[in-house]
Amino acid sequence: MDFEPSQRCIEFKERLEAFMDEHVYPAEPVYEQQLKDSGDPHHQPAVMEELKQKAREAGLWNMFLPDPEHGAGLSNSDYAPLAEIMGRSGIASEACNCSAPDTGNMEVLHQFGTPDQKDRWLMPLLDGEIRSAFAMTEPDVASSDATNIQLQIVRDGDEYVLNGRKWWTTNAMHPNCRIMIVMGKTQPDAPIHRQQSQVLVPMDTPGVTVVRELPVFGYTDQDGHGEVDFADVRVPVENVIAGEGDGFMIAQARLGPGRIHHCMRAIGAAERALEAMCRRAVSRVTFGQPLAMRANVQDWIAESRIEIEMARLLTLKAAWMMDTVGNRQARTEISAIKVAAPHVALKVVDRAIQLHGGGGVSDDFHLATAYAHLRTLRLADGPDEVHKLSIARRELAPYVPREE
Repeated sequence: MDFEPSQRCIEFKERLEAFMDEHVYPAEPVYEQQLKDSGDPHHQPAVMEELKQKAREAGLWNMFLPDPEHGAGLSNSDYAPLAEIMGRSGIASEACNCSAPDTGNMEVLHQFGTPDQKDRWLMPLLDGEIRSAFAMTEPDVASSDATNIQLQIVRDGDEYVLNGRKWWTTNAMHPNCRIMIVMGKTQPDAPIHRQQSQVLVPMDTPGVTVVRELPVFGYTDQDGHGEVDFADVRVPVENVIAGEGDGFMIAQARLGPGRIHHCMRAIGAAERALEAMCRRAVSRVTFGQPLAMRANVQDWIAESRIEIEMARLLTLKAAWMMDTVGNRQARTEISAIKVAAPHVALKVVDRAIQLHGGGGVSDDFHLATAYAHLRTLRLADGPDEVHKLSIARRELAPYVPREE
């Protein structure tokens, strides 16, 4: 395994770092002020559209998509360091049209969509004209086991009729959200992994109701996490993705790349928190000495560096395996980083908060917001426990008698 980044990756990193320094970091307070001044927590600040235009001009657009026709043509190993850089800011991914859940939805449509589905929904998403949502998790069942999902998708002639309720549907509150990919049951009597399907549901379809916004630790995200009710929602049968019974397979294909994106962004957030910790340590004086002179603070800084490097190396290995042997063969590594990266990032951010004292838990610094967002990653795209169960099963498999 070669850890040397490719020349294309190096070129993208240089451009992206310059874009972050020149445009993204200076835009962060502007974004927050425009959002606050609007009085609407889901308002789309004008500065974001300006950033998107600048990103396109810089060629920093759709970098997540390996297809060179519609994306940057980068491998997972090439994209991973770029996702880390974007993860340093809460607004960078959207500025580059690389934010979840749009990335996963675009990958699904690119891989499984019909020509009509691609023309109607994929192309506007790739152009950044609209946003999208992925409706999978439900409030009434343990959705960590996707086979539990109960939303009904019943065929009625040339239409599907959807009934049920979803929540944590990220992007549902975004003013530019136009389409949802909804996972539900079409064949309750089929084998357990063939019961679900995924269908495209426009947000303005009659019967779709966004019931409420779900805050995270009291924070209301601009894109929003909606609870969505589906009451006799009708869509054409042509809106099914791939085919009936393919929902679970699509979900697995969708979540592999998404997990590595999340992990690299988490590492970027951890790096920024470590930088904040170091600045605070050398500038803050207690009992006549800078905090940086305290042995426990030095331990925090050293341990943070060690843990970040460990998480990054494991994530790069997962990316390399996805590129060389495929997502299926990289399942253990993907599950491992999905557990490790959020844990590391949360530990580093928590240390930075402690070093900032009362300011650390306020909104005067970015740390409290970062912690809230990172904590959700221990649940999003599968909770830690499911990933550890998956790893343990594969580790135990060679030792279990074949008949069992």
